[in-house]
Amino acid sequence: MSLSFNNTQIAFAHLSNMQLRKSFYLFKVMNNNHLVSVGTRLTNMALAFRLPVSPFIRPTFFDHFCGGETLEDSKDNIAALGKYNVKTLLDYSVEGKETDTDFDHSLQQLLAGVAFAKNNPYVPVVVAKITGMARFSLLEQYHAGETLQPKQQKQWTRLRERLHTLCKAAQQANIILYFDAEESWIQIALDDLISEMMRTYNREKAIVYNTVQLYRHDRLAYLKAAHRTAQKEGYLLGVKLVRGAYMEKERQRAQDKGYPSPIQPDKAASDHDFDAALSYCIDHIEDIAFCCASHNEVSNLYLCELMQNHNIPAQHPHVWFAQLYGMSDNLSFNLAHEGYNVGKYLPYGPLRDVMPYLIRRAQENTSVAGQMSRQLQLFQKEMIRRGLKY
Repeated sequence: MSLSFNNTQIAFAHLSNMQLRKSFYLFKVMNNNHLVSVGTRLTNMALAFRLPVSPFIRPTFFDHFCGGETLEDSKDNIAALGKYNVKTLLDYSVEGKETDTDFDHSLQQLLAGVAFAKNNPYVPVVVAKITGMARFSLLEQYHAGETLQPKQQKQWTRLRERLHTLCKAAQQANIILYFDAEESWIQIALDDLISEMMRTYNREKAIVYNTVQLYRHDRLAYLKAAHRTAQKEGYLLGVKLVRGAYMEKERQRAQDKGYPSPIQPDKAASDHDFDAALSYCIDHIEDIAFCCASHNEVSNLYLCELMQNHNIPAQHPHVWFAQLYGMSDNLSFNLAHEGYNVGKYLPYGPLRDVMPYLIRRAQENTSVAGQMSRQLQLFQKEMIRRGLKY
């Protein structure tokens, strides 16, 4: 196999010398756990007191990890990715709202994203979070099996209406919808809602995708059960495979409330289930459409090998690779260079509204052993190749 994730010339061809140097220093800061911890606390305090954080956040973390505050702002970044055959997964990164006005606004933003994607060949996917369209407490109640009172039942019905409106628009526009995973204590609500959407909109093509977090010890079994259900009921299963995004929070909550942690006992177990999920999807490629959303080089290479061994073409519509915008360009751009379907998660939205996303990015990156060091090594390698000082 000619694919190499060490080719920095391909990985960073889209970055100017100035952008490369800026990225290097940003990741150097993020490689310092103490700085990230202090910076997170200060940022949260500044947001709580509505202090002006934009002059610091906008030209650094926001510009590196987000497309812009609006769809219009994001156009140049989308085109820059598309130039190298890297598509955009359009992510309106607003979550945790509490009012119907906010929920309806989120829906309108997502519908605008679908309409935008319909007319942009570089945007095949729009990403949604259900907590952007419903109260977290409502999803908790449903997950826990509590009887919904008339007020909550009305909210649940309204949520389902929002989701059907969004999914129908996506189906008509021939745009894929990825629904993000969230905390385990609302998972049943998410699974039931997204499965309902799949039953309606995934009859001829996989439009709706659920997200399966394989750092949970029970989700490989869920993937297989969801596939059996889809086969039985006659629709395509759409899944985005990830390791996960809430590990520390999940473990802490389980400890505080005295229930077994849903998280795998160690990284090796997560890696095993993630790769097993890739293999399972490839074995059932005719009725499972999936995205390998991973920054793990071994897993991405493993999927490429699976595709070769099963004679599955790189451009098969049921197989996508994805990484976050501003991260792991050595994976995204080298995969795209070899002809695979590759997308970058491109968040956008008002700066204050996407701050939870940015803070999570910084915290997650410092918690993954070696990830920041690997990024820095790649930046250094390319800077040396270009004859730049660092």
